[in-house]
Amino acid sequence: MKHLFLLILVCLTISSASAQQQDLKIAARSYLLSDFQTGQVLAGQNAHERIEPASLTKLMTAYVVFSALKQNQISLEQAVPVSENAWRMIGSRMFIEPNKPVTVDELIRGMIVQSGNDACIALAEAVVGSEENFTKLMNAEAERLGMKNTHFTNSTGLPDPDHYTTAYDLTLLATAIIRDFPEFYPLYSQKEYTYNHIPQPNRNRLLWLDPHVDGMKTGWTKTAGYCLITSATRDKRRLISVIIGANSANARSIESQRLLNYGFQFYDTLHLYKKNDSLATIHLWKGAQNELKAGFDRDVYFTLPKGQADKLKATMEYKQPLIAPVRMGQEVGTVKFTLDDKVVETYPLVSLENVDTANFIGRAWDSVKLLFN
Repeated sequence: MKHLFLLILVCLTISSASAQQQDLKIAARSYLLSDFQTGQVLAGQNAHERIEPASLTKLMTAYVVFSALKQNQISLEQAVPVSENAWRMIGSRMFIEPNKPVTVDELIRGMIVQSGNDACIALAEAVVGSEENFTKLMNAEAERLGMKNTHFTNSTGLPDPDHYTTAYDLTLLATAIIRDFPEFYPLYSQKEYTYNHIPQPNRNRLLWLDPHVDGMKTGWTKTAGYCLITSATRDKRRLISVIIGANSANARSIESQRLLNYGFQFYDTLHLYKKNDSLATIHLWKGAQNELKAGFDRDVYFTLPKGQADKLKATMEYKQPLIAPVRMGQEVGTVKFTLDDKVVETYPLVSLENVDTANFIGRAWDSVKLLFN
């Protein structure tokens, strides 16, 4: 059966690779494909539609736990007592037991690899005493990350009318985990974990079928359908796909693979400018020098359809008159990037150096010249 699934996956991969971009059709209630480096959306459908996240919720549970670890509120070696509330938790479990302490590290692996609801409750209680208080932290982080259409009522993903998110918000969350916690992200590639003498495989089948895939999380409830968030890297590019409401476990893997193949086949990510590289020289008034070097305060990347790079244009607009003093990092203009006459992004242009004011004579002379400009 596994070989049959692999054969189907390969056949669909070939057919999708030969299809045109506009022919992309994904069998899911909603989906989104984005580039990790640029955050640009490459494909999507119903990405802002409210959905039930099921066990994809555990990404936020993990995010809050990782934050607590980073802030030394808990430690990986810390032993956590198992409450009756955690022990009796319904749904998928890692099978922790009362009177048998379990470490934070074991609970994290049980949550990520085995999707254990009991592990989520135990971690929530370890971080802040109760799941109710932990959920407040989840919602606070969601707001901070810009997940505007998300609200959590629990740490597990069990159905609740007030527990919801969107494919777009889940993309923001997956991106944040990879960006903010690179030391913990490799846990999402672990294929199996054994606790209490019970081995359980990771339900993300693409970890076995695609060597480029290194995470992230599956989810399922009867009402949510089969869900999968996947991240993969090829040629130093990372893409993130979100599939919501597929019809089966096989379907969510196949559709996720098709999305990833589409993004890698039809798009390129370009590193256009490096942070602190001099991009322009701007005239400066009343300064110890007459010119100022300007550039970007970040690396600038763009994800574009293949063959479209030469159509990307940059237009600089400077603040004039620009008068000293000017500090390094101060915004001195903007750069607008357009593709086919449409603005795709605008970045601030910043000073790359400190420039103090000129002496009295220099300032006076520039004041006179400004009168005639």
